Amino acid sequence: MEEDGKRDNTDSPTNSQQTVSDDDEIDYTTKPEFYDPDLDDKDERWIHKKRQGRDSDAVLSCPACFITLCLECQRHEKYLTQYRAVFVVNCKIGNDKVLKQNNSRSRKRNRGTEGFDGNDARSTNIETFKQVCCSVCSTEVGVIDQDEVYHFYNVLPSES
Repeated sequence: MEEDGKRDNTDSPTNSQQTVSDDDEIDYTTKPEFYDPDLDDKDERWIHKKRQGRDSDAVLSCPACFITLCLECQRHEKYLTQYRAVFVVNCKIGNDKVLKQNNSRSRKRNRGTEGFDGNDARSTNIETFKQVCCSVCSTEVGVIDQDEVYHFYNVLPSES
């Protein structure tokens, strides 16, 4: 019974083998395959070429998959988390969801009766918006108006 009381400690992870760190296995004498010290400069030249000298308030990305949606945009003056743009990438327009907004000066007074309404066709002053989604993950990121201006409200902005 005394032998049963003694346990063999060789099954313990600390005693079985000596733990080797991943850093010990890395050979630092060779250059990493995917490292380019000039990559930031190349990226900066590429973005300046794409923008053709125009300035941008931000670079917009999808909040779900982080893919780039817009390289040049203008920030909304009042709603600081919203942007508008004409040239976009990786966006698809959803024709199945059309939003209509009555564009009248008395909107503030009649806030409860006006706004987005898909059935209101009585007024001639109606703006139509279509849903804009990320073409990679289908996350809704904004809308596009009749003048083909994109209005982004669900995006991640980064410095341009």
